[in-house]
Amino acid sequence: MKVILDIEDQKADFVLELLKNLKFVKVKPISPYKAEVLESIKRSVNELKLIQEGKIKATPAKELLDEL
Repeated sequence: MKVILDIEDQKADFVLELLKNLKFVKVKPISPYKAEVLESIKRSVNELKLIQEGKIKATPAKELLDEL
């Protein structure tokens, strides 16, 4: 299982050291850019689910292209 943690900067070193001492846990920090990309993808997937459920309205691709 993979898990992403959002840890306060002042507590990050402690939590990382704690996790590294657990033999069954592999720690691999990611860059702030990659974290933002993952959050953006997560928001996009949630928005797509809402569109499919009919809870929000989608914007047609033609309208998006016309704005460019």
